[in-house]
Amino acid sequence: MNLTSKDISDDFPHSEKIYLNNASVSLMPFQSIEAMKDFLISYNSMGPDSKESEPFIAEKLRNVRKIISKIISCQPDEVILTQSTTDGINIVANGLSFNDKSNIVIRGMTHEHHANFYPWIKLKSKISVKSLSINNNGFFKLDDLQSFLDENTKLVALSHALYNTGSIIPVDKIGEILHGKVPFFIDSAQTIGCITDTDVSKIKCDFMSFNGSKWLCGPMGTGLFYCNRKSSELLEPITVGGESAIMYEDSNLAFKALPDKFQTGFRNYVGIVGLESSANYLLNFGMKNIREKNQYLSNILRDELSKVPNITLYGPKDPNDRTSIVSFNIKGFDSQEIVDKLEKQNIILAVREIMEKKIVRISPHFFNNESQILQVIDAIKKL
Repeated sequence: MNLTSKDISDDFPHSEKIYLNNASVSLMPFQSIEAMKDFLISYNSMGPDSKESEPFIAEKLRNVRKIISKIISCQPDEVILTQSTTDGINIVANGLSFNDKSNIVIRGMTHEHHANFYPWIKLKSKISVKSLSINNNGFFKLDDLQSFLDENTKLVALSHALYNTGSIIPVDKIGEILHGKVPFFIDSAQTIGCITDTDVSKIKCDFMSFNGSKWLCGPMGTGLFYCNRKSSELLEPITVGGESAIMYEDSNLAFKALPDKFQTGFRNYVGIVGLESSANYLLNFGMKNIREKNQYLSNILRDELSKVPNITLYGPKDPNDRTSIVSFNIKGFDSQEIVDKLEKQNIILAVREIMEKKIVRISPHFFNNESQILQVIDAIKKL
C-alpha cells in the first residue's frame, strides 16, 4: 500500500507551526505520550521500588529490546539501552584496547557530526586516526578505504547517513570489505526510523549507535547501542555497577552477559515506554511506506527549490542516495537569517554546516504533509 499521500498529522501534537527539523528531534505521536503517562501512573501506584514493580519494569525493557531488534534485525540481548547516540559511540571509543601501533579509520574529519568525530579525535594522543578524503556530498572511494587498512587497524567508524547533506553511505558494501578482518562501527542516528536498509546482519557491522528522539519519534534521553554478541568481547565496559557485574568472594569482578554488561544504574523507564510505543507506531505504518513518503516530500522540496534563482542545493541528486534531508543556501542571505525569518512565520528549520560553510537544513518526516511542504516553498520564494 502506498501511503505517500496519507495525512497522519492529527496523530501528533501540532499547532500553527510547520516542524521540519526531524533530523534533530522529531515529534512524538499522541499514543506515545499517553503510554508514558499511563506508565507513570501505574509505576507509582504499585510503588516504584516494590516486588510488584520489578516484573513490570522487566517486561517494559524486554518489549523495547524486542521491537528495536525487529527494526535492525538482531537478537534482543544485543540491544543496550543508553541515553543517546553519543553514549554508544563512547562505549566503543573508550572500550577498545589499543597499542602504540594501532590505528582507526574515520570519514571526512570536520564534515562529520561532532558526536562521531570528537570521541575518535580524542584518541589521537594514543593511536593514529586516519581520515578518508571525501567529495562534495561526503562520499569516499572504497578503494581509498581498502588502502587505509592494515594489520594494526582496530576499527572503522562511519556514519550511515550524513546529518548535513543527507548522503547515505553504502555501509553494506563496506561491511563486505571489513567483515572478519576489521571491526566496524556505525553511527546510524540519521537512518533508523527513516530508511529501510538497517539490517545489521546484512550490513555486517559489529557495533551501531542511534537514539530514539530523531526519526524513531521517541522521547529525549533514549538511546540504543547494538553490540554483536561475539564482538562484545572486544570491549571493556567504561562504567561498572551492580547491574553490570558481580563480585566473587575473592573480591574479583566478573561482567554479566549482554545486555547487562554495558548497563549501569537505572534506565530511563518512562522514556523507554514512550520509545516502544513510537517504534510500534512506525512499524504499523510500515518502514517502506515511511521511506517512500519521506522521499516524496523531499523530492517536492528539491524540485521546486531548484527552480528558484540564487538557491544552491547540497547533497546527492539521486533520491536513493539520500535521506529526506534537503540542504540549501540563498545567495545574499545568511543561513541563520533565513532560519530566523522563517521561524517568525512558524516554520521550523535548522542551521547546520558542511565543513566551514553554514547551510539551511530541512528534514521532513512521514507525519509532515504536502500542503506544509508547499507552504514552506512559497515562504522561501518570498524571502
